[in-house]
Amino acid sequence: MPLNGSTSAGEISAIADTAVASNRVLTIPNVLSFLRLVGVPFFFALILLQHDLAAIVLLAVASLTDLLDGQIARRLNQVSKLGEVLDPAADRFYIFATVLGLAIRGIIPWWLVVVLVCRDLTMAALLPSLRARGFTSLPVNFIGKAATFCLLYALPLILLGAGPWVISPAARIIGWAFGIWGAFLYWWAGLIYVRQARQLVKTFPVTKPRTN
Repeated sequence: MPLNGSTSAGEISAIADTAVASNRVLTIPNVLSFLRLVGVPFFFALILLQHDLAAIVLLAVASLTDLLDGQIARRLNQVSKLGEVLDPAADRFYIFATVLGLAIRGIIPWWLVVVLVCRDLTMAALLPSLRARGFTSLPVNFIGKAATFCLLYALPLILLGAGPWVISPAARIIGWAFGIWGAFLYWWAGLIYVRQARQLVKTFPVTKPRTN
């Protein structure tokens, strides 16, 4: 995928393919993504109540379902428009719940929360224009996946680093290394999505709403 200001015809075609995903709702990947979303408030409560190990276990289980739903969707041909929204939304809610909980507990600075939340608000601002052209979302790129991977592993390590365990000093250092790199990649991927969205707006007309 090019990282400059241009977008290839092949990339536009690949993004356009997301518009033809099925409208199915009850699929195995969607059920897994929904269960991940249901776990977010419990995960947030565990962080606030300082049940750190339980929170990390819950996050690990959620990450496992994240890996499974993508593979199941492709192998069983269950890619859906709802799944394309639920899957990344679950990741973002877990990231947001973690950084908010850690900031409330004073483990991370509030500027990190602002950096990550502003990126997601930027992505949310693109949705009306995309949906007006028949797109529910943009396909996740490699940098976006790498950013999510870094953050979902960094934040639990930072949480471990704040505890009394023997591994806490090493966990703190590794966690912050992943966290800073993940925040950078998170915004890098976001800028790529902005470029793609602008190109789609220029390429595709607004879809006319159906009338009875």
